[in-house]
Amino acid sequence: MTARRIVSIWFPRFPMERWMRLRKRRRDAPLPDGPLALITDGPKGPIIHDLDEAAREAGIRKGARAVDMRALCPAVHFEQADPAGDKAALEKLALWARRWCPWSIAEGGSGLLLDTTGADHLWGSEAAMLADMEARFGALGYGCRIAIAPTIGAAHAFSHYGESHTLCTDPAADLSPLPVASLRLEPDTILLLHRLGLRRVGDLITVPRLHLTRRFSRSELVANPLLRLDQALGRTDEPLTAPDEAPPFHVQKTLAEPIVDPANHLPDLFRQLCAFLLEAGHGARRIRLTVYRTDGEIGRIEAATAAPTRDPDHMASLFRERVEQLDPGFGFDVVLLEATATHPMHIVQSDLTAPSDDSLDLPRLIDRLTNRFGNAAIYCPLPYASHVPERARHNGSPLAKEAMAAEDKAKERPLRLLDPAEEVHVLYAVPEGPPAQFVWRRRPHRIARYQGPERIAPEWWRDRAGTRLRDYYRVEDATGRRFWLYREGLHGDGRGGEPRWFLHGLFA
Repeated sequence: MTARRIVSIWFPRFPMERWMRLRKRRRDAPLPDGPLALITDGPKGPIIHDLDEAAREAGIRKGARAVDMRALCPAVHFEQADPAGDKAALEKLALWARRWCPWSIAEGGSGLLLDTTGADHLWGSEAAMLADMEARFGALGYGCRIAIAPTIGAAHAFSHYGESHTLCTDPAADLSPLPVASLRLEPDTILLLHRLGLRRVGDLITVPRLHLTRRFSRSELVANPLLRLDQALGRTDEPLTAPDEAPPFHVQKTLAEPIVDPANHLPDLFRQLCAFLLEAGHGARRIRLTVYRTDGEIGRIEAATAAPTRDPDHMASLFRERVEQLDPGFGFDVVLLEATATHPMHIVQSDLTAPSDDSLDLPRLIDRLTNRFGNAAIYCPLPYASHVPERARHNGSPLAKEAMAAEDKAKERPLRLLDPAEEVHVLYAVPEGPPAQFVWRRRPHRIARYQGPERIAPEWWRDRAGTRLRDYYRVEDATGRRFWLYREGLHGDGRGGEPRWFLHGLFA
């Protein structure tokens, strides 16, 4: 079994570097001269959220009140921080970091966690992979400290308190020199440990657990050094749960140079994806194309299919015209193709004399029309839980079509319903009997044969009081045309006058 490997990436100056990056894009807003600090609202007025190197050398401290720092350094320039924007940008970077592995999440307000288990060989080695990460984030304008370890706690400790590019294989030995603050503990707990003479992780490891258990057994996770130590050493499992797990079927291509049009690389990716689907006995119902730009942005296009498919040519046709919608920016360097929804699809032997399998012609036509014009432009009838005919169907997306042929055949419903049903004049032998003749749109139709009645009562939980029941008849006139008539109400039912007759549908 492959040993677990977690990468922790920490951006010590993320808010300031992001602010500088956005300001450089605005050519009409030059960078201010002198020390610069970002401020945000605090309990007693604005406080320092982040600062540049010049402000740090001037003695300005992060978390201090802005008015005090202004007195210390009158030349400092304040700008408003954007914590919400920083959080959104970090989450976007977490998705962009999936160029290295399928699982990544944002950690806190200035870090990323990546589960790179089994992915380092794609980059040559773990050291080469970490170097590539640092270079690419540096090209985006973000300085970072990176470490890799078997656990989340150990990786976090080395990226924040150890040496950058640490490759940890034995957390128990490598963590010993680090301070206890590296275990992600709250300040009060760190202060208490210092008073007890426990300043290094190695000190905690050597102390008998019983002594610390008595003091911290009821503490929460961030205030319990024993639980944090167990997580860092791998004694307690700490899963990395991404907001959206990577689909089981995906292929990726890393390019040596950025490109602006990924179309030439798609056919090969579709063939690889279909080969994986064929091996697993599945077909794709929803496909997503993701391109990773060199400037930290990502672009996505999704397509859905009416039936499971693993035909690479058909998949490519769904994306051929939509690839132009992607904004290339400074170019793409990674292309990812995923089957986000699949369905079992077994190989079926067709007739040897049949020239082709026409059963997929309609689903493929639906796929092309829907992906070109959108779900709102193409619809089909879908079943609905109601025995009233006009309510038993509703229009919906053909990509979510449900089987309804068996139900319709059992009830022998007409293919076409009139909306609304049209009133007709009927002649009959007895009031409660079948019709003998009816007049529809000024034309008389003499009934040669009939079948029925089929009684449909009102839905008391939906219909208003006084709604009358219906008796449906399937009738055929002397010329062979077939109609679906119903009588609304009964004689003496106390819900109105004489029964009325309506034509509701036409049979093929």
